[in-house]
Amino acid sequence: MDFELSEDQVALRDAAASLLVGACSSARVREVADSARHRDDALWAAMAEQGWPAVDLPEEVGGLGLGLVEVAVLCEQLGRHLAPVPFAGTVVTQGAMHAASASGALEELAGESRRALGGVDAAEWARRLSRGEATGAVAWSRRVDAVAARRDDDGTWRLTGRSDPVVEGPLADVLLVFAETGGGPAVFALVAGEAGTRPRDEPAMDRTRSIGWLELDDRPALWLGDDRFAGAVLDRALVAVCAEMLGAADVVLAMTVQYAQDRVQFGRPIGGFQAVKHRCADMLVDVEGMRSAAYYAAWAVGAGDPEAAVAASAAKVWCSDAARRVMASGLQVHGGIGFTWEHDLHLFLKRSQLDQVTFGDGAHHRERIARILRWRLEAGLPVL
Repeated sequence: MDFELSEDQVALRDAAASLLVGACSSARVREVADSARHRDDALWAAMAEQGWPAVDLPEEVGGLGLGLVEVAVLCEQLGRHLAPVPFAGTVVTQGAMHAASASGALEELAGESRRALGGVDAAEWARRLSRGEATGAVAWSRRVDAVAARRDDDGTWRLTGRSDPVVEGPLADVLLVFAETGGGPAVFALVAGEAGTRPRDEPAMDRTRSIGWLELDDRPALWLGDDRFAGAVLDRALVAVCAEMLGAADVVLAMTVQYAQDRVQFGRPIGGFQAVKHRCADMLVDVEGMRSAAYYAAWAVGAGDPEAAVAASAAKVWCSDAARRVMASGLQVHGGIGFTWEHDLHLFLKRSQLDQVTFGDGAHHRERIARILRWRLEAGLPVL
């Protein structure tokens, strides 16, 4: 069994790193963070030109025909550079729109539900998202009933409620919304921009991305899929955010080791002290554990493996908890300078703190794994 990236995946990683090194420096990230949009439109255009948003879309519909592991490769690089672009949300939204359209399940929906997408069908939105002409965001909530969906007599679905904070939501063109239907969770889509369908931009610790709460009051929405579909969309989103956390944590590890080698105290580099050595060693163990968990989840979800949901939640548990430890150790080793505005460490820490709770923290996904295993046990199926 080969656990390494393939030659093509390594080439993709190196090409992505090359683009980001030139276009997403620390100075550029800070410049964008201080702007009103919190988004680098020039970088997003360059990524779209190289086909990033279409990386896992089938070739027959204009995509690159790759898979979720390649999406994770790109997300890791974006996390390494704190790239202020809506890549993860757009790819997840595009994948959901394409899958729902390709299934043929949308043909019987009411006209008003279709108008929730501005008169444009899901397949066309998927194409726009894959070309970078539009961006997407995912409105998920830890409480399954935070947003409720009801169906009118004419078949129109309407959403009411307030979602958890939506990363990149205030600037998104299309929103995926998880909502409770009474028969289980489902995924809906609506076009942002109309009254009551765009999250308000709110101040947040992470200034490299916009964030806001989506509040809906009886808004028409397009039904994309049932609880099984919702689980698959969530798993893809978890892979993306775990890969981003991995990239950020790996940079903080390297940054911390280098500082421990350079910083001299009591006549010797602080990296020579046992307590600092142990901190850095623990950080390495955490980062490599994140790498294994994130990429196994990417493979399992992308391949449709029966363990995909468990793998995705297990990755979120480990990556959320490990990222928190890595960031804390990085601050401890850097000491006072790590807390300053001039040092980049705080940018990684704040971005990681948001990722740790996006789509559920470690505690939430431990509960999800427990529910899955309990269902298997009660059904008489093997747990392991």
